[in-house]
Amino acid sequence: MAYGFVIDLEKCVGCHGCSVACKGANGTPPGVMRSRVLRGTEGTYPNAVRTIRPVLCMMCEKPACVAACATGASTIREEDGIVVIDKKKCIGCKSCIEACPYGARFLVENAEGYFGTELNEYESVAYEGMPKMTVDKCDFCIEHAGTGKPDPVCVQACMAEARIFGDLDEMKKLVAERKGDVYLAKEDTGPRVFYLPTVTA
Repeated sequence: MAYGFVIDLEKCVGCHGCSVACKGANGTPPGVMRSRVLRGTEGTYPNAVRTIRPVLCMMCEKPACVAACATGASTIREEDGIVVIDKKKCIGCKSCIEACPYGARFLVENAEGYFGTELNEYESVAYEGMPKMTVDKCDFCIEHAGTGKPDPVCVQACMAEARIFGDLDEMKKLVAERKGDVYLAKEDTGPRVFYLPTVTA
């Protein structure tokens, strides 16, 4: 089954609960963010509005990152369409980072933790899967449940219930009903993460 992800911008309050939960569950090192919340503004005074857009890997059907990977470290899982990185094959060349139009990939530049070279007990365990000079990104938490199946922690953590995860066809149906869209990109990569718009009066 192919999976899709929907973020309801009408419900999202930008609390960063998704980012915090992701950090805690995946133990990503400093500078590596699998889940982020971008804040900005649209329009001009007096009609300017604050924008909040949570972002993660868009799990593209035609991922530019996979096409750019010279070692075959970035691939699409056949069983569910999730884009993954084989850290044993990744050489940290950053070609995939440059190719991704969503800024969803990060390089683990060193082996340091949040408090320097001496890792705490949690970091010592978590960073085993984050080798130095390899690329990391969201993988829909396929390792979290221990079954190899996706189990996005950010969905569970969202207090506003703004995140919906499930069958791709069902997600596309929901998006069509609400006239949602995908995150604007420079190229047609076929993102599987969609956004439901805010409701205007």
